[in-house]
Amino acid sequence: MKKEYSFFSTLTIEQIRHYVLSAGNLTEEEIVLLREDRRAGVRELLAQYLRRKKQLLQEKKRLAEMNSKEEELYKKGCLIVAGVDEAGRGPLAGPVVAAAVVLGHKADLLTWEGISDSKQLSPQKRETLYQTILARSTAVGLGIVNADIIDKINIHKASLEAMKLAVEQLRPQPDFILTDGFRIPEIDFPQEAIKGGDRLCLSIAAASIVAKVTRDRLMEKYEQLYPGYGFAKNKGYPTPEHRKAIRSLGLSELHRRTFRLL
Repeated sequence: MKKEYSFFSTLTIEQIRHYVLSAGNLTEEEIVLLREDRRAGVRELLAQYLRRKKQLLQEKKRLAEMNSKEEELYKKGCLIVAGVDEAGRGPLAGPVVAAAVVLGHKADLLTWEGISDSKQLSPQKRETLYQTILARSTAVGLGIVNADIIDKINIHKASLEAMKLAVEQLRPQPDFILTDGFRIPEIDFPQEAIKGGDRLCLSIAAASIVAKVTRDRLMEKYEQLYPGYGFAKNKGYPTPEHRKAIRSLGLSELHRRTFRLL
């Protein structure tokens, strides 16, 4: 203990910060020594470490609860489980976009720290998690159905078609599909629809993030092609400014003519 204390006492606060970050998990002896350090900055570093450790334990518990359906399927012999969700049912303009995501059977659930229903996340957090999902998941598939098809077959059928297309894009193909709310028709994979799945199921939540970010990026690009409607900001949703632009400019090719636009 005395040798360890002598070691810590020779370090600057910044050096101790680096040590704490690189150590990952401090030993009980190290925690005691840092708690006994007379420097307020060192004790604050320890307090931050302990708060972060508590947060990670809570997050791991949350992720385990969200991943319980996937774990159940893994235990039954399913190797590739995909979550599926869509974004863009409610807008007046633009496509409906679906994503299918196979997170894979990761030993450390904290790989997916922060994943939740995309609607509960800030745009910045969605972007960060989007990059993580693309980089670390086993497979991601996308399905996009544009406004003209939505008008022909209705938004519900278009959403299911986008989900079907997303699943068909997956490589490798899944053993089982978990969907948010609705079963996907005409698809040759066992599946389960989970009401509120983007809040309850980890792979569906991941799919909701990928679908949302993909659609938002498309609408931001459409702002350049169809200026004046505010697509980069409203993403095609029926804001007062969007409705005002429709009255002023008329309809673009992106608008869903079967929706109540004004």
